[in-house]
Amino acid sequence: MKRRQFIKHSASVAGLSFVGCGLGAMSVAADESHDGQRRQVMVNGKRMLTVDIHCHSYVHDVWPLIEEYDDLGYLRSVVDNEHLRKKIDLNNVDFRLQQMDQQGIDVQAVSLHVGQYHHWADRDLAAKIVSIQNEKIAELCSQHPDRFVGLGAVALQHPDLAVQQMRHAISESNMRGFMITASIEGEELASPRFHPFWAAAEELGTVIFIHPRNFPAGQSRLGGNGRLDNVIGNPLETTVALSHLIFEGTLDRFPGVKICAAHGGGYLPSYIGRSDHCASNTPQFCEAVGKLPSEYLKQLYFDSLIYTTENLQHLINTVGAEQVVIGTDFPFGMGVSDADDHVLSVSGLTAAQQEAILGGTAARLLGIG
Repeated sequence: MKRRQFIKHSASVAGLSFVGCGLGAMSVAADESHDGQRRQVMVNGKRMLTVDIHCHSYVHDVWPLIEEYDDLGYLRSVVDNEHLRKKIDLNNVDFRLQQMDQQGIDVQAVSLHVGQYHHWADRDLAAKIVSIQNEKIAELCSQHPDRFVGLGAVALQHPDLAVQQMRHAISESNMRGFMITASIEGEELASPRFHPFWAAAEELGTVIFIHPRNFPAGQSRLGGNGRLDNVIGNPLETTVALSHLIFEGTLDRFPGVKICAAHGGGYLPSYIGRSDHCASNTPQFCEAVGKLPSEYLKQLYFDSLIYTTENLQHLINTVGAEQVVIGTDFPFGMGVSDADDHVLSVSGLTAAQQEAILGGTAARLLGIG
């Protein structure tokens, strides 16, 4: 059951816009988005806190630092599309809050547009870029602490700098976690070069949200109709990244690290049995694995952005309800506007499990009171 109440809000943060990783902007339901209604999610008469761990923003202030470089195709869609800019301009934060109210989302963990991870940048430029990005995200969150928490950026191409940025953002900007891409200029997250980053994340107890940026290694086969670089490439990129973290022993080395994977972990939870079979029947190829690959899924977290009730049911059955959190991918077309209904459509969940997925687990991970 759900009920509605009316609230009012007003907001503006210069230099930041909300964007997504999908194909087009979400539609707006006219009967809910413009009149100040706040949708509340109820389970057995109890008001549920709903927390979305997967939404994006674009920090305009970085543009002057990087516009001279060639590798900007991913951002040109935002910068050059006037219609899109009007929809995502953070000077119209009211639009964003109205969408959250319509969708029944109480709190969002705001991260960057994946195109703003400039891994080609040298150390000095990377430091400037990330400083501005985290400052703007923190500014938004401080103005609306009841609605937004920050997932900051780090320049992981410079691991020692990334550790410094992470510590600073937590202590000075109250950042609750960090979003990273699923590979760094072709280098796997399981590379020993990134061990200091994982060690610091484990020490600090901060959430690391892994988000793909298509699948660069397979681009030659992902062209043509169907936007396969996004539809197939994104979940495949996450699948490969998580598999390396398992099979290269990263999750054994840093068992306490809190990793959340976008898009339900890609294809891995759906086909983890094949990885288990490999580990059991050809152990010579899985020497770094201390337990069955499927057991590692129990120490990871996954967002709910996998579209069908059947797929979400399977994810929950595979990893456990306590490991799944809401993800909407606001505001582009590959996102969803009914994440809470999606969770409630899964049969057989207890009220406690529903509460955990809707917001309880994310609130614990992100330190939301």
